[in-house]
Amino acid sequence: MTNQNPIQKIGYSLLLLAMSANSSPLAAQSRLVKTTISYRSVDGHSVLADVHRPDGDAVCPVLVWIHGGALIMGNREEIHPQIRSLAEEMGYALVSIDYRLAPETKLPELIGDIEAAFQWLATDGASRFRLDVKRVVVTGGSAGGYLTLVTGYRARPRPKALVAFYGYGGLTGDWYMQPSPHPAHNPRIVTLDEARKQSDGTIVSDARRRKGNGGLIYLHYRQQGIWPREVSGFREDQLVERIAEFEPVRHVTAEFPPTFLMHGTKDTDVPFEESKAMARQLERHKVPHELKPIDNGEHGFGGGDPEQIEAAYRTMRDFVVRHLRQP
Repeated sequence: MTNQNPIQKIGYSLLLLAMSANSSPLAAQSRLVKTTISYRSVDGHSVLADVHRPDGDAVCPVLVWIHGGALIMGNREEIHPQIRSLAEEMGYALVSIDYRLAPETKLPELIGDIEAAFQWLATDGASRFRLDVKRVVVTGGSAGGYLTLVTGYRARPRPKALVAFYGYGGLTGDWYMQPSPHPAHNPRIVTLDEARKQSDGTIVSDARRRKGNGGLIYLHYRQQGIWPREVSGFREDQLVERIAEFEPVRHVTAEFPPTFLMHGTKDTDVPFEESKAMARQLERHKVPHELKPIDNGEHGFGGGDPEQIEAAYRTMRDFVVRHLRQP
């Protein structure tokens, strides 16, 4: 990224995909051809997805990628290099989706976009792009990891498996509902007026279309401890009760898809405890799962041991391949 002020740089490096320099991409074996489509139109606003698939007419298993950015920033082009290279190596289709972003769009409607994307995938998407919707693994990082976990109980048809990098299953912990003490969230005080200038109220599903990438909005919300309220649109006195519907950690059942979690133990943006809490619920309901901690890893695994990170990525790739081989 160029021409960014320090706050934008922090927001981008911290929250949009941390494309880990420690990862070693796989050798590409299939050229993926990209087609951009609109999977949903809401009040004249088209929500887009990129479908990357190999040449030919073969019906392909599918990797779905959901970008991060605190539900405020990001876009469908920010695909984790490990996910892209895995699709290329194995000849999978890769579907990367936009969704309407907060705060202009509130959480229930945003989740509605995710559900609509999977409805499109199972119908028009499957027929147009020859996709095997019985073999779909959903992947995402940070807020995209959160949305990945949401698909485990809200997407239909249910995904074959899930992969969440430094994601979260809860929305009402102190880390989100109290002012953040972490230096990365407090390079300087961001005023409400500064945050508001990054949004004129126009609906966006790609942060590049907003006045500013949304980093100041996010920093203001974290400094004030108001992210859950502002993103959900729920009143303070109803927040905990109403937002529970959108917390994956509260909705794990025996039917939840097998899940792979990867998280830095020193993450100051999304606490490691969030993945541990999901793992406990998965264990409780006997859902196959793996939790790969990255010792001393920050958000995006920075500071972690490169060999440990690469080993975790290898395990992740094996997990995905194993589940997409199943009929």
